[in-house]
Amino acid sequence: MFLSTLDVAVIGIYAVLLMSVALWVSREPKGQTRDTQDYFLAGKSLPWWAIGASLIAANISAEQIVGMSGQGYAVGLAIAAYEWQAAIVLLVVAKFLLPIFIKRSIYTMPQFLDQRYGHGVKTTMSIYWIALFTAVNLTTVLWLGALAVNTLTGVSLFWGMAGLGAFAIAYSMYGGLKAVALTDIIQVVILILGGIIIAYITLGMIGEGRGVFAGFNRLYTEFPGKFIMILDKDNPAYGDLPGIWTLLGGLWVLHFSYWGFNQYIIQRALGAKNIGEAQKGLAFAASLKLIMPLIIVLPGIAAAMLASDAMGGIINGAALDTASDRAYPEVIKLMPSGLKGLILAALIAAIV
Repeated sequence: MFLSTLDVAVIGIYAVLLMSVALWVSREPKGQTRDTQDYFLAGKSLPWWAIGASLIAANISAEQIVGMSGQGYAVGLAIAAYEWQAAIVLLVVAKFLLPIFIKRSIYTMPQFLDQRYGHGVKTTMSIYWIALFTAVNLTTVLWLGALAVNTLTGVSLFWGMAGLGAFAIAYSMYGGLKAVALTDIIQVVILILGGIIIAYITLGMIGEGRGVFAGFNRLYTEFPGKFIMILDKDNPAYGDLPGIWTLLGGLWVLHFSYWGFNQYIIQRALGAKNIGEAQKGLAFAASLKLIMPLIIVLPGIAAAMLASDAMGGIINGAALDTASDRAYPEVIKLMPSGLKGLILAALIAAIV
């Protein structure tokens, strides 16, 4: 196990803190009973900063942090196009789609489809989303999260997935959107600060005592291919990121589907006090999206350098060549005790 006693203690304290905050904000006021609006829309009380932070925390779960960092190792900065294009889409959703949803007092996307197209479309889409979330989204998130836990603790993938699922049920089902959104604020702060610290430490290691900027310059000089944003047909990763046509074509459809009509994303904005707060929340999320590559992709690119012979193979490159999704957990191993536990705790909370 790569975690020290201090790391385990930090994870335990973080879990207790998160649970305490979730239960505290979920309590029923004296003489009042929570209704559907309280559960699904946090009583229409969320301010812009909570919406923005919660959107990013919901988005940068295991598939983003672990998966995109792994793509940073395998492909490079080209994967960051997803993040930067999402910032544009968030602004468009805030301007044109949110006013429609809030005017119609929408709680869920199937409800909107029922109002707009009828009960048959609503039922079809509901069944589709349940199947998609169960068979694709949840399994991916739990698998990648369990992979990170396994790399750092040795806990089996099955029990890692079971533990993450149990922790999620412990407070989100009881507290509803308000508990999830407000605990998301804690998580996104830790994840962003942790990501910046990881980038700082890894670049410092690459710089070998000459500083972070020297480390970045060396990384760029020795791995220039990792900083190409638009892949050509000769690139081995072209099949996954097919060049400029991905950015100009179908990626827009995926983004609008995800940021504009995905229930667990747009629900945060629907819980706003008013349309102004909702729009500011999405604009705040868009601004955070611009720094995500620093937090997510750069550590994966740095892992490629740290695994090279020039750095003495600080990271096991053979293991990452087999499973690039281990890049982020492997980088976490290099962090000092305490910080390692805090970052893993925030990652676990984001998965939840």
